[in-house]
This record gives sequence, C-alpha cells and structure tokens, in this order.
Amino acid sequence: MKLLFIVLDGLGDRPIPEYGGMTPLEYADTPNMDKFASLGMNGLLHVIAPGVTPGSDTAHLALFGADPFEFYTGRGPFEAAGLGLDVKEGDVAFRTNFATIDENCIIKDRRAGRIKNGTRELAELFDGMKVDDIQILLKAGTEHRAALILRGPGLSDQVSENDPHVEGNKPYEFKPLDESESAKKTASVLNKFAKRASSILSEATINKDREKNGLLPANYFLIRGAGKVPKLPNFEEEYCLETACVAGGGLYKGIARMLGMHIIEDERLTGGITTDLAAKFDVALDSLQNYDFIFVHVKGTDNFGHDGDVQGKTEFIKKVDKELARFLPDNYKEDLVVMITGDHSSPCSFKDHSADPVPILICSPDCRRDEVEKFGESYAVKGNLGHVLGKHIMGIALNEMRLVQKFGA
Repeated sequence: MKLLFIVLDGLGDRPIPEYGGMTPLEYADTPNMDKFASLGMNGLLHVIAPGVTPGSDTAHLALFGADPFEFYTGRGPFEAAGLGLDVKEGDVAFRTNFATIDENCIIKDRRAGRIKNGTRELAELFDGMKVDDIQILLKAGTEHRAALILRGPGLSDQVSENDPHVEGNKPYEFKPLDESESAKKTASVLNKFAKRASSILSEATINKDREKNGLLPANYFLIRGAGKVPKLPNFEEEYCLETACVAGGGLYKGIARMLGMHIIEDERLTGGITTDLAAKFDVALDSLQNYDFIFVHVKGTDNFGHDGDVQGKTEFIKKVDKELARFLPDNYKEDLVVMITGDHSSPCSFKDHSADPVPILICSPDCRRDEVEKFGESYAVKGNLGHVLGKHIMGIALNEMRLVQKFGA
C-alpha cells in the first residue's frame, strides 16, 4: 500500500462574482479530482487552527503532524536545509537576499536586479569565514536568494532583521530583541558580517563586470527570518514509512529534509518551483515504486492567488487535474491512498494568505465514501471528514493504509 500526498499551495479561495459565486477550484473543469472526491472522503481542513492564517512553513509542519506552536522557530532553518546546507541543532539560520546598495548605503534594489547568474561564485567568497568565534555558512539559491547560518557558542534567534522591505531606505541595524547576552552577541556578529560582506561583494570581479555592463551589482545582503534550528520529529520513524519529497521550492524541500524525508533529485525537476507539471507527476509516479509515501508540492496556485489572477489560477488548477489521471484506480493498478489538499487559502481578492479552511480529500480502495461528487470548498463541508486540523490528517490517512493492508481492498 502506498500513500500519495499532493499539496496545491494556496489552493483555497473565496467566491468569485463572475463565476456565479464559485471559487476557482469549483469553477475549473476538474474531472480527475472530482473522481477522487466521489470515491473518497471529503472535508474542510483548518491547517493550523480555526482562524489562524498559516504561513507556508508553519502550514507544512502542521500537515506532517509537527505542531508549529511547538516546533516552529523561524523560516531560516528550513530555507537553509532546502538549499542543502547541513543544519545542526543550535545553529541560527536566516533567509537572505543578494541586494544592491549605492554609495550612500541606500537600497536601490532588494533583489540585485533579480540577478540570475554568479551568486554561487559570490557565496563561495565567504567559505571558511568567521566573525569573532562564530562560523559563517552561506549558500546561494535561485536568482537573488540565499541562506545564512551562524554556528558557534552563545547564539540566539532573538534578533531583528536588516531588511526594510522597500527600496530607497538604508538597511536596518541588527538589534537584540531581548536583554540576553546571546541576543546581543548575535546582533553584533550580524552587524559585523553585513559590513564586511558588503566590502567583499563590492570588490568581487562578478560585480565589477555587472556594473561595466550596466547591471546592478549584488553588493549587499538583506537578512531576515531568524530561527534557531529545532529538533524535529523524524517523519519516517514516527509513521514507519519510507518517505520522499518531490518539490521545487527550497522551503518545502528543507522542511521535508529536516523531517527526515528523502529528497528526490531528478533531471526532470530542473525548473525549480516552475517545473513542468507533467514532469513533476512523472517523477512522483516513478518514485512510488521505491517509497511508501510521496509528498508532491505544487506552487503555481499560490502564485496566481498572490497576483489576484482568477483566470490564471483556474486554468492552472485544470492543468494540475489533467496530470492526476495517472493515479486514478483505473490507471494505477496497485493499492494507493491519495490525499489532496492545500497548505492554506490564497484568495485572489486578498492577494495574500487567509485563515479560510481548505478542502481535503482522502481516497483509498476501502474508505468510507461520502456523497460528495466534486472537489471544492462548498462541497467538501458536506463530506465525512467534516472539519479537521492539519496535525490529524496523517493519522487519518495512515488508518486507510493500515485497513487496506490488513483486510485488502
């Protein structure tokens, strides 16, 4: 028995007037999701708790049974792990942007012109760096993104960020957020690092060449999302499953890696969060041969929600649905539990996350089917699952796996 868990980022939405009060998911033509819904159990998922707006990081912790109120310290550790940095318990990690400042230390561009090439070489300039007695670990991600780890004694994640989140301002100074000596030390280390790093980046050949070619130099680091690396439960040990993650975004791979999942690295997944959907689900299908549990993350629904693009979100949902046909019982001949949901709602009217619950379906060969025939927000509330919390869904799905394993389909 296998379990396929598909998370459509930002799937949930609110009624769209031009769709007659239907959401993008309800309006889209989704015969395959509807088939799973009609063969399975449906409900509304409060990913963290009713009325709590999830972040993508806290949401995924909850979906995998790790209560974010207990385990979440900040986004930095997951971003760092997602880029392949060897995070260790006690490290303090941060999200980082390569940015551009002018001669007066005014931020000209928070993303260094959305730099696409050269950041890996720039990050390597910091290999082996220490500030006081603290080791610096830095790794570039896609485009302007990077992750930073501080490793050493007496560190704290109770420090402010230096990113004002708008151009035209000077970067903030790092400050301790409490009176502890560890917070004061960490803020001091970060201020020293930011100043030294700006000097190193400004003298880098890559940046001098960029300026000669009329491009913005990546000559500063904007640092945010502090988090002390937590000790998370091991997902495989917790649920006795061989698990794997198929995702493009570093955050999702980082959470999976820190939970002990295997990360599927496949040449077909070269597009990061924009990976071709057919390729992503091909990889998931192949991976089911080797693992008990496959987590597939799909980002596009969230992007369209943040853009307020109703039609784009609707069309993207249709594209995802087309790829799910390969997992229907008529096509996938082995016993398979399929669970489909979102990590949060991203209503097009909000252009941001909301606390609205998301629909969830769980389809197995021997589940207690309800009378829901379509997958969508207003339909799901009529299903057997009712209203459930994110931290409970793995138990429900595993119950389906065990029932089929014990009694057969």
